[in-house]
Amino acid sequence: MNDTNRKEFIFASDFDQTLTFNDSGYVLAELVGIPTAEFERKATGMARLNLVQQGGELAYLLLHDPEFKSRVRKEHLYEVGKRIRLKENIALLYQILESGIPGYHFDFYVLSAAPVEVIQSALEGIVPKDHIFGTEFLYKDNGEIDTITRATAGYGKVFVLDQLQTRAQIGPDHIVYIGDGSSDVHVMLHTNVRDGYTIAVSEAKHVSQVAKRTVLSTSALAVLAPILEDIAGWERLRIREFFESYGVMIQEWDRVRTDWLTLRAVTPESEAAAAK
Repeated sequence: MNDTNRKEFIFASDFDQTLTFNDSGYVLAELVGIPTAEFERKATGMARLNLVQQGGELAYLLLHDPEFKSRVRKEHLYEVGKRIRLKENIALLYQILESGIPGYHFDFYVLSAAPVEVIQSALEGIVPKDHIFGTEFLYKDNGEIDTITRATAGYGKVFVLDQLQTRAQIGPDHIVYIGDGSSDVHVMLHTNVRDGYTIAVSEAKHVSQVAKRTVLSTSALAVLAPILEDIAGWERLRIREFFESYGVMIQEWDRVRTDWLTLRAVTPESEAAAAK
C-alpha cells in the first residue's frame, strides 16, 4: 500500500511502569544514597495533599527538598536511565508501529513526568530524542538543578498531546495513549472524550476504569494486540500469526473484566448510625 493511502496515528506512552518495571524516583534515590522508603514517604505525602500534579512528585523533590537538591546532579539522571529496567521488546514495538502494520503508521512518542534525561538515556537508540517529552530543568554550572522549564505531568501531558496532534494534522480519533496510573487519568479522559483510544497497562482502578482496554504483560509488545484488534480490525488468528512472524508467540491471551468492590460488615450498630 502506498504511503499516501495509509492511516496516520499518534502513539503516545507514559514511561515509568508503562515502559519500565520500576519508578525512576526509586532508582534515583538509591543511586544517591537516600532510602527508597524515605522517597516513597515524601512522594506519597505530596500526592495525598494534592501538593503537585499527579506524577510530578519527583520533580518537586528535586527542586525543593534539601536532601534531593543537595545530592542530585544532571549526570545522576543519565545514570538512572542506564540502570532502570525496561520492559521487553520496546525496540520491536517501535519498529512495528513505524512500518510493520500494513496500511497504518503510528508515530511513537513518550510523554512522562520523569526527568527527560532519564528517559532519553534509557531509550537511547530506540526512541528519537525529539519524540521524548519529560520534565525539563535548567542547571547550574556544577550540574545542580536550578529551575524547571517544563513539567509533563497531569494536564501537562494533555497540552503536549494537543501540540503533537496539531503538528501531525490528524484528527483526535487517531490518537492512542498508553499509561499505568493516576497521573495518566487526565490525558486518558481527554483522549477518550474525543474518540481516541486508550490502553491501561496496570489494574490500578483509577486508570483501568478509564481506559478502553487493559493489557497486563511483561512485554511492551502486548499493547499491539488491542490495537490490531480494535483499530486495524484484525481477527485473533491473524494477530497470533502476525506476532509469530516476528518470532514472538502469544502463549496466553485471557480477556477478563475486573470488578472493584469495597465491602464492610453490617452490624445493628452500623445500620443505626447510617439511619441517623
